[in-house]
Amino acid sequence: MAIPEHLEATVKNLPTEPGCYLYYNDRNEVIYVGKAVNLRNRVRSYFNPATWLLSPKTGRLVRDIARIEFVVRGSELEALIQEAELIKQHKPRYNIRLKDDKRYPYLKVTWQDDFPTVVVTRRMERDGARYYGPYSDTKAVYATRDTLRRMFPFLDCDRVISGHDSRACMYYDIKLCSGPCIGAIQRAEYRANTQRLCDFLEGKTGQVIIDLEARMERAATNLQFERAAQYRDQLRAVQHVVERQRIVSNTTTDQDVIAFARDEGDTCVEVLFIRGGKLLGQEYFVLDGAEGANEQEVLNSFLQQFYGEAAYIPPEVLLPAQIEEAHILENWLKHKRGTAVKLRSPGEKADEDLVALAAQNAGVTLTSLKAQWQEDTHRQETTLRELQNGLGLPRLPVRIECFDISNTQGVAMIGSMVVFVHGVPSKADYRRFNIRDIEGPNDFESMRQSLRRRFQRWKDVARGGRDLADVISADATVPVPEPQNAPKPAKKQAKPLSKSKSESDARWALLPDLLLIDGGKGQLHVAMDVLKEFDLSHIVPVASLAKQQEEIFLPDKAESILLPRQSPAFYLVQRVRDEAHRYGITSHRRQRAKIGLASQLDAIPGVGPNRRRKLLTRFGSLQGIAQASVEELSEIVPRTVAESLKEKL
Repeated sequence: MAIPEHLEATVKNLPTEPGCYLYYNDRNEVIYVGKAVNLRNRVRSYFNPATWLLSPKTGRLVRDIARIEFVVRGSELEALIQEAELIKQHKPRYNIRLKDDKRYPYLKVTWQDDFPTVVVTRRMERDGARYYGPYSDTKAVYATRDTLRRMFPFLDCDRVISGHDSRACMYYDIKLCSGPCIGAIQRAEYRANTQRLCDFLEGKTGQVIIDLEARMERAATNLQFERAAQYRDQLRAVQHVVERQRIVSNTTTDQDVIAFARDEGDTCVEVLFIRGGKLLGQEYFVLDGAEGANEQEVLNSFLQQFYGEAAYIPPEVLLPAQIEEAHILENWLKHKRGTAVKLRSPGEKADEDLVALAAQNAGVTLTSLKAQWQEDTHRQETTLRELQNGLGLPRLPVRIECFDISNTQGVAMIGSMVVFVHGVPSKADYRRFNIRDIEGPNDFESMRQSLRRRFQRWKDVARGGRDLADVISADATVPVPEPQNAPKPAKKQAKPLSKSKSESDARWALLPDLLLIDGGKGQLHVAMDVLKEFDLSHIVPVASLAKQQEEIFLPDKAESILLPRQSPAFYLVQRVRDEAHRYGITSHRRQRAKIGLASQLDAIPGVGPNRRRKLLTRFGSLQGIAQASVEELSEIVPRTVAESLKEKL
């Protein structure tokens, strides 16, 4: 057992209870999270050289471990739940993860409202709404919403529904809203229509058709021909969609069918949603970190992450193979669903055909995605090469950092830094700087402060012993950057970071291949001064982009450069600059609103920063404070102050 000396004492003293373990590297990043019935035995197994031969990925992981932490849980089920939360929190590079690090979209039916509507959201909350998803494609979820709206017209505005408005909006005229605002439909019928929408999403299409047919006939019998025509149109729309749904199973049990395809380290998982024997829909999900993992690891990881976020869990999940931890996952799924969930492998020819269909779709999807990735990579590299030639840069501008200053007459000054890697926004690298100790609107000094603070953070990391050549962003010949898994930085970073803090955020260590400044020659000279101050003028190329003529200014060049107006390089530079402005102005407005709110409250005698914070925490906003009673306010502040608040607000 080859346990490194610096880990030997930790491993030896691990408990034998169930729990989770976390592996850290020498930069204090969590690189792997796992669960175990017996923590000591599970962790010890990683240091067996025989395991490394079977799994080279494990060997690489072990070499990167600098520190081990653990969390003891009461049972294996609790450990599984904790593991999922830790993976979601830390996104370790050696764990298998859903690609793109994002929340997938859901359809949300606001059933808690008197007149529900359907919206797209990325967050499920306990608010009484009904959720359907997740969907892997944002465009697809909006297309689904549009289709539902044609079948089951629902309101899509923020009107207060009284039923007595004099005129409906245009959506009523084009039959995309049933007109509750003008009383064209009553609350009970509107909610019945929304219930049919929900039934349709849940695969109960037969019941929806029966219900619509009955209502159409009843309306015709009562000589309500216009209402009968509306039901007829809904019925035709539903039947049109239902006709495209394939009957793929003889069972009436709802089930998900899961299979995956792999190619050169890439993994795509396909999920078929079968409801009442019909193929209701399908979604694909791409995995990161699955290279070298076996089938069991892929299925285990995907099931935990997918059903940890799924709005609906069917009573049966069909897998390409039985998994070792089926019993614990079934207990977890039962806990989430409320009734038993069965994980099983194919037992009959029909099951095998379903799994084969899912695997085939996964393979086709993965082939299509890889072709798209290659095309995008080629296009991005061509654009970067064009920008490199246009500006005479020494290397491909793989990493572009752009700075902008936002303020209103010197109030709430914000410096924004956005980062594009291979022509794509890297939002995890975005930073904002609250400008301090500068009087009035001074863009030059604000830019100087922002740049100094950015490169001071680089310097703090460089002091940690990294060679200067190692912090250039990437080799320009590599078309796709390696994923960066550094932990999130602290929200406030006004002061230079300590050495230990800098080492915990490796993103500051990456120097840009192009430093782009929003402004003219004046801002460019400021950036040049800061680069000289940090001895980076010979390493980091810098340019500024003026707004009026979209001129690009470079150091030591009297004449500006005008990139061809229809070129991809020009559009990229514009996009980077516009993104820096958008990010900066959003932060500035938020800061300005806070200042305005603080000023109004601070003007009231007896309200200082602490009481202001408590009031906002309790009531949420200035309006909430104004609407609160004196008794409610007195629970937070003295009664005399509460009375002053009511009087002033």
